[in-house]
Amino acid sequence: MMRGSSYWMESAPPADALPPLEGDLSADVVVVGAGVAGLWTARELTRAGREVVVLEAGRIAAGVTGHTTGKLTSLHGLCYERLRSRQGAEAPALYAEAQEDALRQVLRFCGERGVDAEIERRPAYTYTLDEAGAGAIRAEAEAAASAGLRATAVTATDLPYPVVAAVRVEDQVQFHPRRFLLAAAADVIALGGRIHEGTRVTGLREGAECRLGLEGGGTVHARDVVLATHFPLRCHSTLLMRLSVRRELVVAAPVEEHRAPYGMYLTLEQGIRSVRTAPLGEGRRLLIVAGEAFVPGSGGVRERYARLEAWARDRLPGFADTRAVHRWAAQDVHTADGLPCVGHEHPDTQHVYLATGFGGWGLTNGVAAGRLLTAHLTGAPRPAWTELFDPRRRLPARELPGVVRRQTTVARHYLTGLRTGRRCTHMGCELGFDEAEQTWECPCHGSRFASDGTVLQGPATRPLED
Repeated sequence: MMRGSSYWMESAPPADALPPLEGDLSADVVVVGAGVAGLWTARELTRAGREVVVLEAGRIAAGVTGHTTGKLTSLHGLCYERLRSRQGAEAPALYAEAQEDALRQVLRFCGERGVDAEIERRPAYTYTLDEAGAGAIRAEAEAAASAGLRATAVTATDLPYPVVAAVRVEDQVQFHPRRFLLAAAADVIALGGRIHEGTRVTGLREGAECRLGLEGGGTVHARDVVLATHFPLRCHSTLLMRLSVRRELVVAAPVEEHRAPYGMYLTLEQGIRSVRTAPLGEGRRLLIVAGEAFVPGSGGVRERYARLEAWARDRLPGFADTRAVHRWAAQDVHTADGLPCVGHEHPDTQHVYLATGFGGWGLTNGVAAGRLLTAHLTGAPRPAWTELFDPRRRLPARELPGVVRRQTTVARHYLTGLRTGRRCTHMGCELGFDEAEQTWECPCHGSRFASDGTVLQGPATRPLED
């Protein structure tokens, strides 16, 4: 297995390529994007009897889902106390319900279909190494427990280094995300849905019937459209202002099983550090370490990888005994209030839906999005967290200064792009070069391009000009 490759991509059974769409097509619903949110939405809709077509610019389950750390957990950093203090007492319970429901759906699906997704039930931890952070940990444990999770505040873990305090949530899951999602895609097709890879949507017009333009000239007609492209292909300005993009790096190496930590671990300190393991067999496990969060296009990625590996070698016995055999990076969309955006794009939108802003927790939130969007589109009873995830929700006043700072930064990148001529084809922001991955990246909205200008990741749909 080569350095620079995602373990999930290398270790999943090879998937047969699905044909690109040629010519025109009509369907009840078109889902754009074949990650967790897109494929789970498509699966739920086909089960409900809808005629569904999924359009994917690249390969299915090969984008963000193929490059996560594979944690299926309801403990998302320190989100519950923040939700309680900023959204009210009901919000943490609704958020926890969405996550736990998603976790149950994945376990049930894999069990019923016999999917070998390497599911392991493990505790999840968010911890601090700083005495000053102990209070926040205790508050998070209390808020998470009040929300219905089996959460406790502890001072010991099975990490090979001491922590000051940690939130522990029982009965969470680590698994192989790509194997799960390939099985979900097979289910979509078995239920009568269609999936087309290598089919980039370049435009969308809403009306009595939605029309999607394709790279190469084809047109797709549908009553309803779901945008599950991570950063939305189309985004109203009121929502666009609330979204930001962050990349994180991952390094992984095999270790002897007796030297592998048992649970899943996260600290928001030191630029984020995330630790879990995956089974390799023959008495070994893959030790997976993620962190070094940064804005796309910031540069210095090789140094960030070196810093992350140095931390792993210093902190985790066994990692120092081998060279990291896998390196990869993932990109996530964050919202100003820390909540996903799932539902109608805008108050004036009737037939365009989106799922975005999962903030690094897209495995549970993507599945929750599938259930919520299916309820929207079929008229089924909507889950209790519908309003909490509504993209049209009012932003709390205390989040507004952050939005203003974010837009000031975007404006600066845009002006620099004008001056230098090195501009993203999405909205004209300047591009930065990632020397480790040999890609051009947009710090404003996360578009990524190969060194030859080919679009690797949207929202951009046009390649860079020479």
